[in-house]
Amino acid sequence: MPHAGETTGPETVWSALRDLGAERIGHGTSSAQDPQLLAHLAETGIPLEVCPSSNVATRAVPSLAEHPLPRFVEAGVTVTINSDDPPMFGTTLNREYEVAADLLDLDEAGTAELARAAVRASWAPDEVRRRLLDEIDDYVGG
Repeated sequence: MPHAGETTGPETVWSALRDLGAERIGHGTSSAQDPQLLAHLAETGIPLEVCPSSNVATRAVPSLAEHPLPRFVEAGVTVTINSDDPPMFGTTLNREYEVAADLLDLDEAGTAELARAAVRASWAPDEVRRRLLDEIDDYVGG
């Protein structure tokens, strides 16, 4: 899984997809600059691994308020919420979900759907994905 489009333009995401055959993209923040790329990611279901706090820390985006996560979701792109390197960026996966929920104005059910999307996009064996999805459903009562 290549990191692309974090501090470089959307052309590096295109390159990762075309030249490397990437099945997912780490970060991909600049994808929001290219409507055709967003449409392609949405159509193919290729997920972006989004790490909001690290994207601000690395200055890939100027602030959390300006993070492209809402544009990704509006475009129908599959996103997974990730913590990147928690000790380096002073965060946790739970905190990143809180940040994402704030950016997307999500309630518990919406946040749970973000978690489900990450499980569905994972390369875990089917039985592990089923178990994790059941755990999420049990947690939110759904």
